[in-house]
Amino acid sequence: MTPPASPTTPRADTLMRLEQEVGVLIRRVRKVINSRASAVHPDLQPASYLMLSYLQEQGPLRASVVAELFDIDKGAISRQVSHLVDLGLVVRNPDPDDGRASLLSVTPLARERLEPIKEVRRQWVSDQLEGWSDDEVERLAVQLGRYNEALTGRPEPDPAGA
Repeated sequence: MTPPASPTTPRADTLMRLEQEVGVLIRRVRKVINSRASAVHPDLQPASYLMLSYLQEQGPLRASVVAELFDIDKGAISRQVSHLVDLGLVVRNPDPDDGRASLLSVTPLARERLEPIKEVRRQWVSDQLEGWSDDEVERLAVQLGRYNEALTGRPEPDPAGA
């Protein structure tokens, strides 16, 4: 394990820049999610958009699995699922492995609305990275994957305890 960087080392400066760039990325992602949610349905909440998008890619899934993946309590997931069902974007079907549980799946309406939104965004990003080689884009994707993997399952330190 690498020792913590002291505030005056080049690594500390680099980590600060990384934190700043991740902050910019988070702000951009929030704007994109808000815009995409509105494009899918005017009443779709941004947090529900993320769940809907994940269900499209990985579903069908139990609500308990989604709650664990998004680190959200079961009550909040239940409200979001109800919201998505009310909007006609998600359906609950009986889980064939456990009749007491249900599986969440996106509806054809959700697929119809999600696909063009994602395609437009992919094309926009491709256009913005036009000056990047395929290798550069691949390296960025690999490095972001490594970054996310390094942080997965590790709780953030409590800032109040610092």
